[in-house]
Amino acid sequence: MVLNNIEKLLEKYENGETSLHEEQQLKNYFLQETVAPHLEMYKPMFTYFQVNKQEQFTKDLPLKTKKVFNYKWIAVAAVAVLTLGYYFKEPAVSSYEEYAYGTYDNPEDALNEVTKQLAMISNHFNKGVSTVNYLDEVNKGTETLGYLNEMENATSIIFKKQ
Repeated sequence: MVLNNIEKLLEKYENGETSLHEEQQLKNYFLQETVAPHLEMYKPMFTYFQVNKQEQFTKDLPLKTKKVFNYKWIAVAAVAVLTLGYYFKEPAVSSYEEYAYGTYDNPEDALNEVTKQLAMISNHFNKGVSTVNYLDEVNKGTETLGYLNEMENATSIIFKKQ
């Protein structure tokens, strides 16, 4: 009689239809030493529930939060630095000659210097272009692959019609 009752309770338990009192009856039955042989597979599950119920979390949880850096103070410091920089800046230079570094009095010297600099830039540019010339060969290879693809399409049309 008890075994039939336990089997009915197990069926209800598997369907999720048991009450707390019925679940307690199941736990009490499966925590006993003797359990019906065909119900032995449920015993580890209910013993796990009992052991798991007794587990406790023992680690300490920190209740203080970490300090968050306030970025508003960075904006205040930046404004202060800019204000001080504006206040203590050097007086404006009145003449253009003080800023005219690297200028030439003779136009021919200036032309020669510009020509020399442009030749140097051209030389470096040509070195860079020469290292990329292999891309033309890659383009030629992809074009031939395109021809092979067209040939494959034609052969597939021929063989499908036969």
